[in-house]
Amino acid sequence: MIVCSCNVLSDHDVRTAVRTQAHPCSTGKVYGCLGCSAQCGRCARTIRKIMDEALDSAAAHASQAKV
Repeated sequence: MIVCSCNVLSDHDVRTAVRTQAHPCSTGKVYGCLGCSAQCGRCARTIRKIMDEALDSAAAHASQAKV
């Protein structure tokens, strides 16, 4: 699903950026990881939500792996 029309970024792009070694902690850093910058900003909340979901999922997998 396209979440940023200005930069044509998908939810998959955002999840991939969050999984990188840089682990961006802000929407601005996600844009940077993807080689672009915010334009109109309407997608920032959606990107933040996707980031939070991806980070929560990664944390859940990490805690299960330790058990």
